[in-house]
Amino acid sequence: MGVYEELKERGLIAQITNEEEVRELVNAGKATFYIGFDPTADSLHVGHFMALCLMKRLQMAGNRPIALIGGGTGMVGDPSGRTDMRQMLTVETIQHNCECFKKQMSRFIDFSDGKALMVNNADWLLDLNYVELLRDIGACFSVNRMLAAECYKQRMEKGLSFLEFNYMIMQSYDFYALYQKYGCSLQFGGDDQWSNMIGGIELIRRKLGKSANAMTITLLLNSEGKKMGKTQKGAVWLDPEKTSPYEFYQYWRNVNDADVIKCMKLLTFIPLEEIAEYEKLEGAELNKAKEVLAFSLTELVHGKEEAEKAQNAAKALFAGGADSSDMPSTTLNDSDFNDGKILVLDMMLAGGMIKSKGEGRRLIDQGGVSVNDEKISGALHTLSKEDFKNEVIIKKGKKVFRKFTVE
Repeated sequence: MGVYEELKERGLIAQITNEEEVRELVNAGKATFYIGFDPTADSLHVGHFMALCLMKRLQMAGNRPIALIGGGTGMVGDPSGRTDMRQMLTVETIQHNCECFKKQMSRFIDFSDGKALMVNNADWLLDLNYVELLRDIGACFSVNRMLAAECYKQRMEKGLSFLEFNYMIMQSYDFYALYQKYGCSLQFGGDDQWSNMIGGIELIRRKLGKSANAMTITLLLNSEGKKMGKTQKGAVWLDPEKTSPYEFYQYWRNVNDADVIKCMKLLTFIPLEEIAEYEKLEGAELNKAKEVLAFSLTELVHGKEEAEKAQNAAKALFAGGADSSDMPSTTLNDSDFNDGKILVLDMMLAGGMIKSKGEGRRLIDQGGVSVNDEKISGALHTLSKEDFKNEVIIKKGKKVFRKFTVE
C-alpha cells in the first residue's frame, strides 16, 4: 500500500484536484508540498495536529514538506469558518508566535539537510507594492467567483471587511511564490481552505502557464459534527505549559466511544491492521482502545516519558490510588481564604473546573463533585486551611480531577 492509499484508507482525504497526478507524485516520494499555519496564538493546538501528522507521513515516504508560517497573512486574518472578524495582532506578537511554532514543529518534522523547509510569507508579502499587486495579481481574480466561495459566506452575513476579502489573494500569492522559489506544486490544508487553494492553482496557471494541485484533509469533527480539540478551559494546546501532558492524555482518554477509532485512523501512526482489531471492541472494552489512543498521541506530542507519567497517574487515580504528581494543579494563597476557609465552589472556579458558580451548584446538587473521594452535598461546603496539610483533590464527574495546594 502506497502512502496515498493509506491516507485514503484512514479517511484523511476530503477533496483533491487531480487524484492520479497527486497519487503518482506522493507515492514516488517526489512531491514538494506546503501547508500554511497562521500564527494566531503562541502555540499550535489539536486543530493543527492532523496537518503536522500529514506532513510527517509524507516526509517518511520521501516527500519534502514546506511549513509556511503566516507572518504576513496573520496580519490580515483568515475569514474561513468565522462569523466575526479575527482580533488584529501586533507585528511583535506575530513574530513571537512564529518562533513558538518553529520549536513545536521540529518535534514532528525533520528540517535537517533540506529534508523540509520552514518559511515565513512575511518575507514576500510585506514587501509587495499595492498598485503593482492590483495590476499584476488582482486582474487574475473574479470578484463574483470570490464572493461565491465558501470561506466568505458566513462573514458575508455580518459584513465582510475589505481587509479579510484580500485573504484569498494573499494565500493564492503564497502558492504562486512557493512554486517559483522551490518548485512547490502541491498545497495541502484543512477542508475549509478549498476555495483559497483553488485560487492559488488558478493564479499559477494564469501567470506561469503551469499546473499545480491541492488536497484538503478531513476536519477533525466528533460524532455530533462539532470540532474536536476544545475543553471547558478552551483549546487543547500542544504546549505543555498551556495544556499539561496529563490534561492532554485525559482529553483523548475521554473521547466518546463513537470517535475513538476515527481518531486512531486520522491522528496516530498505529498500523491499520492493528486499528481493525480495536474496531471489534465494544462497550467497556473500548476503554483499552482509548488508552492506546491517549498514550500514542501524548507520546507523539510530549515524548514517551511524559506519556508514561500521564498514563500511570490516570490509572492510579481511577484505581483509587494516591499518585497525583502529574495531575493538573492549582495553588491557592492567603487571599483566597475568608476567615481561614474557602468554598469548594470558589476552588473549582479558580481551577477552571467550572465556568460559573451556578454550574457548580448544579453539579453538587446532582452528586457530581467529590473532595478527596467523598461526595459533597451542599453548595456552601467549605474547607479550612488545616484541610490542606495534605493536598486536596477535587473530582468532577467521573473523569475530571484537579489537585489543590496552599502556597
